[in-house]
Amino acid sequence: MSKHLVFVGGGHAHLTALAFLRDTVRAGHRVTLIGPAPYHYYSGMGPGLLSGIYRPAEARFHVRKMAEDRGAAFVEGRVTLVDPFRRALILESGREVRYDAASFNIGSEVPPDLLGPSPGGNVFPVKPVENLLEARRMVRETSGGRTFRAVVVGGGTAGVEIAANLGRLARETGRIETITIVSRSDILADFPDKARSLARASLARWKVEILEGAAVRSISRGTVHLENGSAVDGNLVFVAVGIRPLPLFRNSGLPTGEDGGLLVNDRLQCVMHPELFGGGDCITIEGIPLDRVGVYAVRENRILHRNLLAFLEGRPLLRFNPGGGYLLILNLGDGTGIFRRKGFAWDGSLAFRLKNHLDRSFMKKFQLSGETDGLPAKDNA
Repeated sequence: MSKHLVFVGGGHAHLTALAFLRDTVRAGHRVTLIGPAPYHYYSGMGPGLLSGIYRPAEARFHVRKMAEDRGAAFVEGRVTLVDPFRRALILESGREVRYDAASFNIGSEVPPDLLGPSPGGNVFPVKPVENLLEARRMVRETSGGRTFRAVVVGGGTAGVEIAANLGRLARETGRIETITIVSRSDILADFPDKARSLARASLARWKVEILEGAAVRSISRGTVHLENGSAVDGNLVFVAVGIRPLPLFRNSGLPTGEDGGLLVNDRLQCVMHPELFGGGDCITIEGIPLDRVGVYAVRENRILHRNLLAFLEGRPLLRFNPGGGYLLILNLGDGTGIFRRKGFAWDGSLAFRLKNHLDRSFMKKFQLSGETDGLPAKDNA
């Protein structure tokens, strides 16, 4: 019996399912992908997009074409409400899309309450990645000799990578006067001491000022207001604090974890509505606390693909095993990186070459043939 499978978001956890959509279509099922744009950018290459190490086309998947070439429909839009009793997805436009099964991979967001009522057009949350491209364009295309004082809110991995790659952008353009990291705690607080020392040394080479123990209360028109009453002025502000799932699931009355992620079992299936699935940053696996890092979305790929088709066909589902530890490699903007796995850390050009190889290999696995060829001029922002 033909059923309708809807993918909401074309993120990392959906890529295997999208690559093998023909399996689902050949089985007689109808498939729709709903996404906010025809492209999905790979967050692991985001800082490199900001600095110009990567061109946009090198760091994105053409998810619309992936879907349509394999017999699925693509709907450009955002889902604002899920009605699990009617099995309906309501889009911003008011359109409804009915489903027999749906899978969510819609990513996460920077907590919007930090931004205040009037953050200004020069404030860039690091999610979605497209914000980093817009910031790069602003710096490169500004006229009248305008220069920028950049502030990065957040001292975790994203904040450190953004600050370092701003250093490279400053060197390229000559339009960034200062770069300051504002961090509630020590930078890279959950990293080994050696990794923190390596990061400090790298940021010092880029002349990045580090303000630690400085909790941010709000951001308004480029001014970063601290909880101690002081402020840091910047006319280019990046917000790289802890991410959280989008409010879609809570707003829809679906079961969620503490931070609002769709609560799923170890088969990546909603604990209350078994026809709903999910992967990546937007889910919380019951009884399995996981860091919100891209590696788990990548590991969920195959299980999510198999379980979605198995659900449609009435077959048993497989359990997801998150695996052991994972490595992190930070892009420091100058052709070097910091490699960290558990308590082990080292830096140098080999670390960045390894990261670059892993990232490009992942992109090549799912990018369409010729996708990075023939870039229009505006694509080299």
